Amino acid sequence: MRINAKESELKQVAAKVAEYTFNMDLTWDWPGGVAYYGVSRLYEVTGDQAYLDRMIAWVDEYIEAGLPVWTVNSCAIGHMLLTLYEQTKDDRYLELINSKLDYLENKALRFGDRVLQHTVSANNDFPEQCWADTLFMAAYFMLRAGIMFDKKHLVDDALHQFYWHINYLQDENDALWYHGYNNIKQDHMSGIYWARANAWAAYTMSRAAKILPEAYLYPPMMHIWSALRDQLAAIKKLQKDDGLWGTVLDYSEAYGEVSATAGIAAAMITQGNTLHGKYVQKALEGVLDNISDNGRVRNVSGGTAVMNDIAGYLGIDRKWAQGWGQGLALAFLASTIEKVKRESERN
Repeated sequence: MRINAKESELKQVAAKVAEYTFNMDLTWDWPGGVAYYGVSRLYEVTGDQAYLDRMIAWVDEYIEAGLPVWTVNSCAIGHMLLTLYEQTKDDRYLELINSKLDYLENKALRFGDRVLQHTVSANNDFPEQCWADTLFMAAYFMLRAGIMFDKKHLVDDALHQFYWHINYLQDENDALWYHGYNNIKQDHMSGIYWARANAWAAYTMSRAAKILPEAYLYPPMMHIWSALRDQLAAIKKLQKDDGLWGTVLDYSEAYGEVSATAGIAAAMITQGNTLHGKYVQKALEGVLDNISDNGRVRNVSGGTAVMNDIAGYLGIDRKWAQGWGQGLALAFLASTIEKVKRESERN
C-alpha cells in the first residue's frame, strides 16, 4: 500500500490537531479517552517528548482534583495510562490501570456469556445492550493490558468480547456492523449501519490482529481476521466521492462523517491490504480537507445513542469539535505517518 503524502507535512497537521485537543476542556471520560489515545499514538510514532509531557501533566492534575466512578466508557482513559506507565513506570498509573481492569473483570455489568453491557454512567443505562463502542473503550484496552503485563486471562476475556460483539453486531450477509444489539428483545433496535460503530469495530479488530503476539494460537483471532476482511471489503464500496463515508453507511444521502472515516481508513492501513491504498488516499484527502488551520477536526457527529431511525442519526449535530473526532483523526494521521515513514525507509 502506497500513500501519496509527505511525512513532514502530516506531522505538522497532526501537531495542530494535538494542540487543539490539549486546549479542549476534556474530562476523565470516553471523549478524553479517545482524544488522548490519539495523542498517545502520535507520541509512539513521532517520539516527540512534548506530547508525553502534556499527557502526564493532564493526568496528574486530574488525579489531584479527583477521579469519577468507573464505567465502561470511562475506561477509555486506560489507553493513555498504558502509554504513560510504559514510558514512566510510575506506580500511580499502574494502580489506576489495575483499578479499571478490576472494574471490567469483576464489577461491570455483563449479560449472556459474560458479554460486557455498554454503560455510560453509574446507572444501568442500557440493560443487556451490546454496542460496538465497547470494543474500543474496554475490550481493546483489556487486550493491550493483557499483552503488556503478560496476563493471559485478560487477553482471553478481550478476545471473548470481540467474538461476541462480532456475533451480535456484524451482519453475516453484507458484513457491515449494526450500532447496537438488545439481548432482552433479541434485536438490533433500529437496525442502522452507523459509520462510527463500524469504525470502532474495524479499528480495534485491525489493532488486535496487529499487536497480539502469536495471534494464530488464539482461536477467536480467526473470527476477527475474517470479520475484518469482509467488513472492509463491504465498506470500501460505500466511500463517497470526497473520500468520506456517510454517517449511515448504506444511505446515499447521509452526510460524510470525519471521525468514522478516520477510524475506517486507519483500520485499512493497519490491516495492510495493498489494494486498499486508493481508498486510504481518498480518505486522507477528505479528512485533511476537514481539519481547520487551528487543528479543529470538523464534521464530526456528536455523541450518538442507538437512535430510532435514519432521521435520528442524520439529525445529530456536527457543528462542534469532539474528543473522539480529534482522537480518531490523530490515530489515522499517526498510522499514515508510520506507513509513509516505512515506505521511505524501504526506498
